Parts: sequence; structure tokens; C-alpha cells
Amino acid sequence: MNDQELAATIREAAGSVFSLMLGLPLESGPEYRAEAGSEGYDGVIALVPMGGSWTGSGRIICGSRLACRISSAMLMAEHAAVNEEVLDAMGEMANMIIGNVKTAIEEKLGTMILGLPTVIYGRNYRARSSGVRDWLVTPFQCGDETLDVQFFLAPSPPRTETAGGRTAPLAVPVD
Repeated sequence: MNDQELAATIREAAGSVFSLMLGLPLESGPEYRAEAGSEGYDGVIALVPMGGSWTGSGRIICGSRLACRISSAMLMAEHAAVNEEVLDAMGEMANMIIGNVKTAIEEKLGTMILGLPTVIYGRNYRARSSGVRDWLVTPFQCGDETLDVQFFLAPSPPRTETAGGRTAPLAVPVD
């Protein structure tokens, strides 16, 4: 699956969730590649790991104002500041968007499962996933706020059967 196909799937998933669940407008911009850990963040990031025939992560990133706006629309209660409810709502938003992308790409990439979302809130922090060199970023505008949906996917390492019927990663010689 190439970047344009994955970005189109991300646009469809995010647009559907924002339209059906939140009733909020969402305009997409052109996708691009960003080096992992190259920028600092202010606001909320919700990360959802994936595993199976391919492994990786999807994450949504936005500022505090948009996180509160999303939470307010989702929970039908005003949220003026980031709190536990806002963080929970952002985890659920990531689950819905990343889950919809996962379901759509399984036809081409094989069966995958989602892990539990992790949500981080703060100022001037960096988020890094081990072994990830770069992310596909699909940016969106919701009014005057920005939401980025980022993905990293790679084929899972080959598995081999061990004694007792369990699977283990295939050993790779080290130089």
C-alpha cells in the first residue's frame, strides 16, 4: 500500500468520524512524510498500536483547544480545559479513526489487531516510537485548528513455530 492510498483511507476514516460522530467540519491537506521525533508538540497526542501481518501505530495529534472542542461535541458537554474526560474522548477518537483505517487496509495487508490507546497531554514534548524512522502525516483543519493523523506501518517479522506450538520471531544473524 503506497502513501497516497493510505492517506486516502485516513481521509475517509477521519472525515466519516468527524461528520457522523461529531458534526464538525474537517478539511484535509496534502499528506507528507515527517522524520520521527523531529518536532515538539503542545497539546494532546493519542497513539494506538497495531499488530498482525503488519505492525505499526496510528496517532492523532491536536492542540488543547481542538481536543476540548472534540470532547465537547462527542460527550455533549462543554469542556473548557483538558481533563480526564477530554483525554478519554481523544483516546476514543483515535480508536475510531485508527480502527476504521485498520479495517479498510486489512483487505490488502492482512489481519491486524489494535492495542489500547495511550493519550499524552503536555507542552513542548516529543513523542517517539522505537524503530520508527518516519511517519506518514495526513493534516486536517477543523475551523482554525489543526489535527494531524500519523501512521507508521511495516511488515511484521517472519514467525516460526517452536516446540510446544508457540510462535517466536525468526532469528536473524547479527554481523
